[in-house]
Amino acid sequence: MEYSITNMFAEKMTENVYVKAFAQGEETEQRELAPLVSVLLASYNHEKFVEAAVRSVMAQKGVSFELIVIDDGSSDSSPQILERLQKEFRFQYVHRPNKGLVPTMNELLSMAKGKYFCSLASDDVMPPDRLQIQSSYMEANRSKPVCFGQVVRMDAEGRLDSAPDPRYTTAVPEVTFADIFLGRKELHGCTEMIESETFRAMGGYSDEFVIEDLQMMLMFLYRYEPLPVLNTVCCYYRTHSTNISGHKDWLYENTLKVLDKYSSHKLYKKARSIWMSHWFSALCYADKKEALRRLPELWSFSLPFLKRFPKLFIPRFLLKR
Repeated sequence: MEYSITNMFAEKMTENVYVKAFAQGEETEQRELAPLVSVLLASYNHEKFVEAAVRSVMAQKGVSFELIVIDDGSSDSSPQILERLQKEFRFQYVHRPNKGLVPTMNELLSMAKGKYFCSLASDDVMPPDRLQIQSSYMEANRSKPVCFGQVVRMDAEGRLDSAPDPRYTTAVPEVTFADIFLGRKELHGCTEMIESETFRAMGGYSDEFVIEDLQMMLMFLYRYEPLPVLNTVCCYYRTHSTNISGHKDWLYENTLKVLDKYSSHKLYKKARSIWMSHWFSALCYADKKEALRRLPELWSFSLPFLKRFPKLFIPRFLLKR
């Protein structure tokens, strides 16, 4: 059988090593402690992937934690899969009608008992020891209420890239508000670990925005910059046809809405022109007719835009993605 993360965590085995581990010894004691970390999992229509996600959390060791899952009105077999897994692992589980990602994340946050929390998408997988490594860092570095880490990309079948995604390794060891606001560095929202009470006091995830992780990052950076970024791989991020990140127009439109929250900031005009130039560049690669149609909307005399404008006339196969 071909090796993959999906096979490793989701295949039904005669003797499940993770169930056995949690049924005895140190792991049993660990699960009985008050959780240091809450893992928040919002599930929606990921019947092919959600079991691997849950099993990867329940395989974590070295720290007391809880898993809380809300199925946000899935129309596939995700609820039945989660009901079966809940009986096996005894995590908190709620199935209810669809409310959307941000309300679901805030509901999960309200249920969390851990000093820290992190999120996991229902199509991703948590690497071994992620919770122990990040929570140990947070306990040793109490001046910062959040830290981030690295991702390794994974395809729909669970095959991993050979190294962490280089877009995020440049953020080590720390990032500033300007780094993210101006797009100089990147953070991945699936790698965060956050002090729960601090985030609650800040209002949690804002229902003004659908890109909940960018809003969260900028809110923390605005108050607490710089923030630490670890070399630790914190998520195996699955790429497939329904990823939100594949919908570039939606992504950039909503990124600009988040930036508008900081319209009085001295870097706002520069940031907006940079992100609009990124949007134009992405369109030049994906759909030159659409890039031409949106030219009056995205055009500016800024250096970032002028550097990317020639892409409109360069054949796609000659462009670097």
